[in-house]
Amino acid sequence: MIEIFFQGFLLQASLILALGAQNIFVLDSGLRKQRHLLVAFVSSVCDTLLVLVGVLGVATVFVQLPILKMTLGIIGVGFLFFYGFMKLKEAKKGINILKTSEQVVTTRQAILTSLGFSLLNPHVYLDTVVLIGGYSSKFGLIFERFAFGVGASVFSIIWFFGLATLASLGSRLLNDSKAMRFVSLISGVILIGLALKLGTDVFNWIQSND
Repeated sequence: MIEIFFQGFLLQASLILALGAQNIFVLDSGLRKQRHLLVAFVSSVCDTLLVLVGVLGVATVFVQLPILKMTLGIIGVGFLFFYGFMKLKEAKKGINILKTSEQVVTTRQAILTSLGFSLLNPHVYLDTVVLIGGYSSKFGLIFERFAFGVGASVFSIIWFFGLATLASLGSRLLNDSKAMRFVSLISGVILIGLALKLGTDVFNWIQSND
């Protein structure tokens, strides 16, 4: 059982370590100390729920409903473009991180934005629900698939809280307007790049379903 747990743990590690919009948002929240632990919590809960949905065999629903994937993709493209341009605008304006308090971002805003980064990208579902869920189907017993899913979920929790905490500890090192403008610029460029990539994927999905 421990071996199955670590298979899930390592598979999720290979997927979540890739640079993505969700990781960028968690990192950015930590650097600015803007409800970063809440952001990590919401991100962890979303990943855990999606993994458990996958290992319980609901992946077929997502695969059999391409319209759901395309709809989420279109919304996700708009969401990433919006947030990316906000970061570019911030890079142009500049920001002093020590003047950014947690009150700048309300609890509601932090939760909704975290949900957006966690749930509005179809690739998240492909990684968690389809890929992890599909891999877990090799295990014949439901408690084995559950152990696999728990392993994947535990890594997500460790990763998001670790990323947010480490970023917050290093935030004072970025108490420089030029440094923060650079961080915002890089974040904005990456997010827009991810939006363009997702847009290309969505276009291909639409073309393949015509």
